Amino acid sequence: MVRRKSILFVTPYPIGEAPSQRFRFEQYFDKLEAHSIEFEVQSFLTTGNWRVFYSSGKATLKALALVYGFWRRIVGLFAAWRADYIFIHREASPIGPPIFEWIYAKVFRKKIIYDYDDAIWLTDKRRESLLHRLIKSRGKISSICKWSFRVSCGNAFLAAYAQQFNSNVIVNPTTIDTERMIPRERSGFHGDNLVIGWTGSHSTLKYLEQLERVLQTLEREQSKVSFIVIADKPPALKLDRLEFVPWNESTEVADLLKIDIGIMPLPDDEWSKGKCGFKILQYMSLCIPSVSAKVGANTDIVKHGENGFLCSSEDQWLAYLRQLIHDESLRQQFGIAGRETVLLRYSVTSNSSTFLSLFA
Repeated sequence: MVRRKSILFVTPYPIGEAPSQRFRFEQYFDKLEAHSIEFEVQSFLTTGNWRVFYSSGKATLKALALVYGFWRRIVGLFAAWRADYIFIHREASPIGPPIFEWIYAKVFRKKIIYDYDDAIWLTDKRRESLLHRLIKSRGKISSICKWSFRVSCGNAFLAAYAQQFNSNVIVNPTTIDTERMIPRERSGFHGDNLVIGWTGSHSTLKYLEQLERVLQTLEREQSKVSFIVIADKPPALKLDRLEFVPWNESTEVADLLKIDIGIMPLPDDEWSKGKCGFKILQYMSLCIPSVSAKVGANTDIVKHGENGFLCSSEDQWLAYLRQLIHDESLRQQFGIAGRETVLLRYSVTSNSSTFLSLFA
């Protein structure tokens, strides 16, 4: 009898909580089962500790969550010893040097599949303290790349970094389950209203706030335009016609379908070049036309004027949003072309062979 392959997924977050995990590997679990591959998931944070860790205050509880997370990693070494492959998403622990990664690679001699979808050797925090930099130990990313059997990166910019340390690098894009993300038929406004929307996490809300003046201008000009933000934290935008919808996995698709035009602002910096354009892919999968920053992976996903618009200035943001607001046929054209882009290049179905090749 042939022994089945086994994979240990070493993750920062519990299953079903973090978009990066859900859309990079959790939605492929049924594919692994279909190929008779056994797997186990080992998260650093429990569901309760995840909620504590990303809330404000509660310093003592956060410290306890970290201690418990390290204990879970130590106990989890028994499962790591048994596994054929160890798939590490981002890092085994959120602080400190790569101790567990070193044990997996150098002591246990396991094949590590190292996966990341951000430029995590950098930071997007301004004026970060030296102490914080030391605690985060971002220099460990290059070491983990060196020790890995294979590196899985969300875009070409991330892959170029990994290739400095490892020749076995695969661009494995963040993908959409197009059997779950089903578009609705679109015609005109939602009643008398057209909705410009954004979805994301608390960590990326600051990018949306950079677009506040553009949105305020549109609100003054366009009486039938309103705005929606779907996130885990309310935005600080000063807009009169703004609806905040708390993110919820069970209503995610229905909430996104409230959007007529999706937006993805980003600054043009090294950190943003590591972003994998996931917001755009969500919009596109639901036939929602998008306007996004001309940065990083966005320029690979969006063919300007064919399946969306790319912007590099406030004037362009205003011009392209106005054009889509007033041109229903263009919105429909972008929506159809966007869905086709996702189906061909960024869907679970189209990318399954790439994902499975990580374990070949």
